[in-house]
Amino acid sequence: MVAFKFLAGGYDVFVATYLFNSATNTLSVQSKSPTGSNPSWITRNPTNQSLLYAVNENGNGALQSFHINSDGTLSAAIDTVSSGGSSPAFAAALSTGSVAVMNYDTGNGKIIPTTAQESKFSQSAPLITFPQPVGGVSHPHMALEHEGEVLVPDLGGDTIWRLKQNPGTGTYAIQGSIPQPKGSGPRHIAIFNDRLFTVHELASTLSVQNIPAQPNGTTITYATASIIPSNPSPGAVWAGAEILIPPPSSAFPTPYIYVSNRNTGTQTPTGDSIAIFEHVNQGQPNEGLVLINQVFTGLDQIRGMEFGNADNGCDQFLVASGVAGSAGVIILQRTEGGRNLQIVARDLSIPTRTSFVWL
Repeated sequence: MVAFKFLAGGYDVFVATYLFNSATNTLSVQSKSPTGSNPSWITRNPTNQSLLYAVNENGNGALQSFHINSDGTLSAAIDTVSSGGSSPAFAAALSTGSVAVMNYDTGNGKIIPTTAQESKFSQSAPLITFPQPVGGVSHPHMALEHEGEVLVPDLGGDTIWRLKQNPGTGTYAIQGSIPQPKGSGPRHIAIFNDRLFTVHELASTLSVQNIPAQPNGTTITYATASIIPSNPSPGAVWAGAEILIPPPSSAFPTPYIYVSNRNTGTQTPTGDSIAIFEHVNQGQPNEGLVLINQVFTGLDQIRGMEFGNADNGCDQFLVASGVAGSAGVIILQRTEGGRNLQIVARDLSIPTRTSFVWL
């Protein structure tokens, strides 16, 4: 198989379907499916692969569901539900059938049960409000399900909240937290091999910690590394964004960590970089993070990026775009066993995109 499709959300009124041909390294927009405004983050149902969820990142935030048609287009919205707050920047479909949606600007979120084969939303899911830090504002930025918890990094609160479901009522509440350095701004997280990896937007760092026992076990930070490229250009203002750890495979046996940098300051032709790290010596006194490479993309403020599916034979490819500028969407290919990336395709039809789902 050499032709792959993926969906791309953004700050617009549609989700775009792209076609990538890996034999000819060509990338093109196949269609644009109308949605509510600003479907900036999209996520696929983990068990019903024909279902897509999209946020509407607006002042009155919402979450929508769509059917993915066989040609890669989307149906009209099946259902829409309020997110309960402003600027929902992330949604995650959970194994329970619920969908977590987090409101960046109002410090709250919902975990919304679904019905009708997980295509329709409960309209009565309670709002989860996160504590306001002293002198600051809570900014929940994502949600990650792990061993019966939902972990929510709070960029404004410098912590990762631990949500637990009440078995009697089915609702979620905060049961604990994993503290992060003051002023670091934890944005996105990933878990691999019993370690928690966090990219901090404000500090531009990547850290590796243990996963403390629930609800408030002891936290150990084994290493923290800067993700900023060396010799940055004058006027550059870096901010961490996405973190991905694709599962090992025969072609890519080492689980490298890929972290995007966003230059929110003066742009240069080289654009944002993707930093590649290796987690080394786990369980040893010298456990740490080693920077392997910095790959420049020509993109302006990478928000989301996504690796292809190993089951479909496209896990060697990474799609990325910027939230600003006009550099479009690019496909990068993993080389040197994952230690490097090279740009193999670019499409400029749509200047910016913010999140992706491979089909």
